[in-house]
Amino acid sequence: MRPDGRDVRLSVSALRLGAHMSIAGGLHTALERGAAAGCAVVQLFTKANRNWSPPRPLVEEELAAWFATRERTGVEPAMAHDSYLINVGSPKAADWNKSFAALAEEYERCGLLQIPYLVMHPGAHLGSGESAAIARIATAIDRLHQEQPQNATVVLLENTAGQGTNVGYRFEHLRDLLGAIEDPARAGVCIDTCHTYAGDYDLTTAAGWEETFRTFDELVGVEAIRAFHVNDSKKPLGSRVDRHEHLGRGQMGLTPFRCLVSDERFVGLPMALETPKSTSSADSINLEILRALAGRSRLTARAKRLAGQDLELEPVS
Repeated sequence: MRPDGRDVRLSVSALRLGAHMSIAGGLHTALERGAAAGCAVVQLFTKANRNWSPPRPLVEEELAAWFATRERTGVEPAMAHDSYLINVGSPKAADWNKSFAALAEEYERCGLLQIPYLVMHPGAHLGSGESAAIARIATAIDRLHQEQPQNATVVLLENTAGQGTNVGYRFEHLRDLLGAIEDPARAGVCIDTCHTYAGDYDLTTAAGWEETFRTFDELVGVEAIRAFHVNDSKKPLGSRVDRHEHLGRGQMGLTPFRCLVSDERFVGLPMALETPKSTSSADSINLEILRALAGRSRLTARAKRLAGQDLELEPVS
């Protein structure tokens, strides 16, 4: 956005917009689903994300299907997300070791699939204190780098909403995490808009957006931001509750998303929806909202109209 309030006139084609996609039926199907929804990029899990069962090793046929589909669709697998079960902030040695093993496995799979970024929730301290958890998380990332020195995938620490004892809901936590990692060039940050708002950073006005990222820049440096999760919030400012909503239908409104896709600092970064899959067209509509807002100094009638559609009526097939 320009200080004088005029439209930036960013090209929509310069934006790398997409969504998290299911891998049901094979990893390559996430790329096919992304193409059908109009995604330039996708996020995916490289394995089942809610159980500890180790995945089958990636075999030649799977890798061939993956790279062929990537070439055919033109959809970029910009980032994977690690399992929600992983907690390398845990003070319990057995749990930490189990979590690290799972994280290392996912990191290796990302390398084989040539996925640029692996997004991870930093972890929860479980009563041991934030500083202690930050040290354990940094140790885990350092060990990943030491054990897989040729892996080109960059680990992105996602800011959290701050539920329970999760760290990462304050920008200071991200600063301290990156500062504790021995090779910070192999790490970065993924900003989730819902989590930012739930963590008590008010993005709902243009001034609030600028203040939030001025603060981030002072504490961490905006160059550390490599990707965004684009979500509205069901819960209010500072709630520290992680509940995603369709764009413009939650507590945040459309202004933060206009600011995001009109902010020259973030053009070219992958921006992935993690909004509800309440209808078969939900991702497409949310992506169209972002495109209608790109480069604008004010909300557009088209974006408002799209955000007003009822996405609860059409069942997902």
